[in-house]
Amino acid sequence: MRPPRPLLVLAVAVLLTGGGQVLNREPWRGLIFLFFALLLGAATILTAPPEASAVGRLSGGLFVHAIALMDAYRAARLREARWRERSPGGK
Repeated sequence: MRPPRPLLVLAVAVLLTGGGQVLNREPWRGLIFLFFALLLGAATILTAPPEASAVGRLSGGLFVHAIALMDAYRAARLREARWRERSPGGK
Protein backbone atom coordinates (compact mmCIF):
# COMPACT_ATOMS: atom_id res chain seq x y z
CA MET A 1 0.00 0.00 0.00
CA ARG A 2 1.36 3.40 -1.00
CA PRO A 3 2.15 5.76 1.89
CA PRO A 4 0.56 9.21 1.87
CA ARG A 5 2.39 11.83 -0.15
CA PRO A 6 4.74 14.00 1.92
CA LEU A 7 3.11 17.27 0.85
CA LEU A 8 -0.31 15.96 1.90
CA VAL A 9 1.15 14.97 5.27
CA LEU A 10 2.67 18.44 5.59
CA ALA A 11 -0.64 20.14 4.73
CA VAL A 12 -2.50 18.12 7.36
CA ALA A 13 0.25 18.79 9.90
CA VAL A 14 -0.05 22.53 9.28
CA LEU A 15 -3.77 22.39 10.06
CA LEU A 16 -3.54 20.19 13.18
CA THR A 17 -0.57 19.48 15.38
CA GLY A 18 0.03 15.74 15.30
CA GLY A 19 -2.19 15.19 12.28
CA GLY A 20 0.79 14.46 10.05
CA GLN A 21 2.00 11.80 12.45
CA VAL A 22 -1.44 10.19 12.40
CA LEU A 23 -1.32 10.05 8.58
CA ASN A 24 2.14 8.48 8.88
CA ARG A 25 0.55 5.74 11.00
CA GLU A 26 2.15 6.99 14.22
CA PRO A 27 -0.94 8.06 16.22
CA TRP A 28 0.77 7.90 19.63
CA ARG A 29 3.53 10.17 18.38
CA GLY A 30 0.90 12.59 17.10
CA LEU A 31 -0.91 12.59 20.43
CA ILE A 32 2.34 13.29 22.25
CA PHE A 33 3.05 16.27 20.01
CA LEU A 34 -0.48 17.57 20.48
CA PHE A 35 -0.27 17.15 24.26
CA PHE A 36 3.01 19.04 24.55
CA ALA A 37 1.86 21.78 22.16
CA LEU A 38 -1.18 22.36 24.35
CA LEU A 39 0.84 22.10 27.55
CA LEU A 40 3.57 24.52 26.49
CA GLY A 41 1.05 26.83 24.84
CA ALA A 42 -0.89 27.03 28.09
CA ALA A 43 2.31 27.53 30.09
CA THR A 44 3.41 30.46 27.95
CA ILE A 45 -0.07 32.00 28.05
CA LEU A 46 0.06 31.92 31.85
CA THR A 47 3.61 33.20 32.16
CA ALA A 48 3.80 35.75 29.34
CA PRO A 49 3.52 39.42 30.28
CA PRO A 50 0.23 41.16 29.42
CA GLU A 51 1.88 43.32 26.76
CA ALA A 52 3.19 40.27 24.84
CA SER A 53 1.81 39.68 21.36
CA ALA A 54 -0.38 36.69 20.51
CA VAL A 55 2.62 34.91 19.01
CA GLY A 56 4.60 35.60 22.18
CA ARG A 57 1.85 34.22 24.36
CA LEU A 58 1.60 31.03 22.30
CA SER A 59 5.30 30.62 21.54
CA GLY A 60 5.69 27.38 23.49
CA GLY A 61 2.89 25.67 21.59
CA LEU A 62 4.01 27.13 18.26
CA PHE A 63 7.52 25.81 18.88
CA VAL A 64 6.23 22.26 19.38
CA HIS A 65 3.94 22.67 16.35
CA ALA A 66 6.93 23.62 14.19
CA ILE A 67 8.88 20.58 15.38
CA ALA A 68 5.86 18.37 14.67
CA LEU A 69 5.68 19.77 11.11
CA MET A 70 9.31 18.95 10.42
CA ASP A 71 8.99 15.50 11.98
CA ALA A 72 5.87 14.57 10.01
CA TYR A 73 7.30 15.71 6.68
CA ARG A 74 10.65 13.99 7.26
CA ALA A 75 8.96 10.72 8.25
CA ALA A 76 6.66 10.88 5.21
CA ARG A 77 9.61 11.44 2.86
CA LEU A 78 11.49 8.51 4.40
CA ARG A 79 8.45 6.23 4.17
CA GLU A 80 7.89 7.18 0.53
CA ALA A 81 11.56 6.59 -0.33
CA ARG A 82 11.47 3.14 1.30
CA TRP A 83 8.24 2.34 -0.55
CA ARG A 84 9.78 3.36 -3.89
CA GLU A 85 12.79 1.10 -3.25
CA ARG A 86 10.52 -1.88 -2.57
CA SER A 87 7.92 -1.32 -5.28
CA PRO A 88 8.48 -3.05 -8.62
CA GLY A 89 7.96 0.02 -10.81
CA GLY A 90 9.65 2.47 -8.49
CA LYS A 91 6.73 4.90 -8.67
